Amino acid sequence: MSDTASSGVGSGGEPRRTSVGKRGGGDPGSRGRTTIADGVVEKIAGLAARDVVGVHAMGSGLSRTFGAVRDRVPGGAKASVSRGVKAEVGEVQTALDLEIVVDYGVSISDVARAVRENVISAVERMTSLEVVEVNIAVSDVKLPDEEEEEPETRLQ
Repeated sequence: MSDTASSGVGSGGEPRRTSVGKRGGGDPGSRGRTTIADGVVEKIAGLAARDVVGVHAMGSGLSRTFGAVRDRVPGGAKASVSRGVKAEVGEVQTALDLEIVVDYGVSISDVARAVRENVISAVERMTSLEVVEVNIAVSDVKLPDEEEEEPETRLQ
């Protein structure tokens, strides 16, 4: 069937057809604008970075300490998945800065490469934004005998 629609009955009992143009210009799924907040990209990148073996934590020691205190305050915010991640989001591209703590003994260059690959894949797949760069700053190394800075909360 062509771009026609029935508009009554003509002589001889056959339907009369008239041409109908498409409304709105194109696919309905492409009408309008989608904007993605920096925080959305930061969360996606933070989760993707944490999935990489060798990444112990995200953020500097100071930001993790403040996060641990904030998490213990009744009614405080939950642990932030975007800690250690800063995104700059444009209309079609994004750039990311990540601050990570790696486990002792891992190859930092291999971990950084794996973090970049995982973050770029997740962000581009979920947002359709082009990731132009992922800058990684390694702020610390977690030694095997170091105590956790964020001890588990105990139920009493």
